[in-house]
Amino acid sequence: MLGPAVYDELDGLLAAEDAALADRYPGDRPGRQPLHTVYVPADKVTEDLPSRWGAAALAALDEHGLPYDADLHDRIAAKLRTEPVEDLRIDFEDGYGHRDDAVEDAEARRAAGILATRPAPFSGIRMKCFEAPTRHRAIRTLDLLLDALGGVPDGFVVTLPKVTSVAQVEAMAALCRRLDPALRFEIQIETSQSILGPDGTALVARMVHAAGGLATGLHYGTYDYSAACGIAAHHQSMDHPAADHAKAVMQVAAAGTGVRLSDGSTNILPVGDRDAVHAAWALHLRLVGRSLERGYYQGWDLHPAQLPTRFAANYAFFRAGAPLAARRLSAWLDRADSGFLDEPATARALAGFLRRGLECGALEREPYAELVDRA
Repeated sequence: MLGPAVYDELDGLLAAEDAALADRYPGDRPGRQPLHTVYVPADKVTEDLPSRWGAAALAALDEHGLPYDADLHDRIAAKLRTEPVEDLRIDFEDGYGHRDDAVEDAEARRAAGILATRPAPFSGIRMKCFEAPTRHRAIRTLDLLLDALGGVPDGFVVTLPKVTSVAQVEAMAALCRRLDPALRFEIQIETSQSILGPDGTALVARMVHAAGGLATGLHYGTYDYSAACGIAAHHQSMDHPAADHAKAVMQVAAAGTGVRLSDGSTNILPVGDRDAVHAAWALHLRLVGRSLERGYYQGWDLHPAQLPTRFAANYAFFRAGAPLAARRLSAWLDRADSGFLDEPATARALAGFLRRGLECGALEREPYAELVDRA
């Protein structure tokens, strides 16, 4: 039999790896993840934007209807009245464009005033990218906004777009540490270089770790990434094979790190006559549901009339899966037979599914909360 010295020797050999594993892969980030990010150009944002979007979404729902039972319809309507926007991102990048410095300076200060009112549970800005032509403008906007805010509010995050190198992520982390230790940022993956670097490696994985724990999310940019890959405009979509490949790489890179994933958006908006709205809603429902099935629990919305289908897809997804998930988790906890040979990792996934359903309002606390607490 091996003696204690051998155990100690192997522990010593692996001590550095044990510490690195715990540091690099701390597990899921605690707390609620928003179902969506609403992204609006800075000059279009007002303090009452969430309530205006909620009212517009309710009007679309009342006018055109959705094919769901009364309970789900009432649940969606209640959400639109009380919390129509979960995550608001004030956009200073593509949606805003290039303005005179004095104009963007003033807009940054005005945005700070809006953010100070806590218009949504989660909020932030999308700054311009760190490429040379826009880098100084990006830094100045963030600096002015945080100075006007007087600090980093709870739930605030900055989106760094068009990331093309690990060095840009390192620079963003250095900027965050200089501006405020509480500042966190998201990495928007919308360039081909972030998925496959010049050395043939997936740079997004290195980006996650280069952030030094300050990156909270990876957000997929549907149209910039598709265009970078040479996909024709009328074929650019969230479910294109190129998009699926990019998001699969992102998913593996983020797994276990505490960095969350967000899918992109569809630019086919539910506007026009009833047929056009229903067609856009059917597309949005399918795409959001598809993202959920693939483990993307967040996405981007660009128009108030996309909110009914955002919440409808999420509520239907969690409500449909909850009974079986609860039965399997209960059986695993009680060492009973469920008809499934579930393992600890699957039990954690079942509990995580129910937890998300509770956090987003799709599920009632009973009987699910007790199971999640036990797990």
